[in-house]
Amino acid sequence: MNGYDALASSYDALMADGAYRRRADFLERLFRTSRIPVCSVLDLACGTGTIACLLAERGYRVTAVDGSEEMLAQAAAKAAGLESPPLFIHQAMPRLRLLQPVDAAVSTLDSLNYLTRTRDLRETFRRVYRWLRPGGQFVFDVNTPCKLRRMDGQMYMDETEESFCVWRTFFSERTKACTYQVDLFRLREDGAWERDFEEHRERAWEAEELRRYLAEAGFAEITITGDLSARPPAEDEDRWIVRCVREEDHL
Repeated sequence: MNGYDALASSYDALMADGAYRRRADFLERLFRTSRIPVCSVLDLACGTGTIACLLAERGYRVTAVDGSEEMLAQAAAKAAGLESPPLFIHQAMPRLRLLQPVDAAVSTLDSLNYLTRTRDLRETFRRVYRWLRPGGQFVFDVNTPCKLRRMDGQMYMDETEESFCVWRTFFSERTKACTYQVDLFRLREDGAWERDFEEHRERAWEAEELRRYLAEAGFAEITITGDLSARPPAEDEDRWIVRCVREEDHL
């Protein structure tokens, strides 16, 4: 089983350490520095919609896209009680197509690492550029090559009262990708445990590659910092924050 078919219903409980509210606070601080007023926001690869809902609660018009129907179902349920819920769209990142341009675009918790092919990353950057208003910011984070290499041969476990998850990770220098093999055990209503297996893969994108492909797409003012910070990243940083701005007249 691939993607997030099995993990979707358990994702939020297993990712409780994601510090979503702190990330939403950080994004909102960046929005205040934007060249243009930020009223509409794209959440690219929104997952179960936590960031999208937090931004919607704060008054932003949010369009949230994801390639997993199961994750979007969880997101829609989460947003059901909001006065102005996000607009959820089922789309792969390299096929992004919106109804209208947005004032800012964000992508959180290493979603762009899941683009393992150069052509898909470059096309995604081009699509975000196309749907971002001139002067708008694109802000995303990635797991660093240092972190993904360090995960080679590791095993991680997460558990809740109703689920138990085992992650085994392997890094390939040939493909520059970290493979996550995920065994998920969920407690059924009859008291038995049900097992699912998924495999995920994240590409280790170098800072120079990200800068080059963003510049090719037309972005300027490309800045890479440590996680949730304005400081330069440390050599052993786990996560980078990448910020850039759409130029006005790029062809």
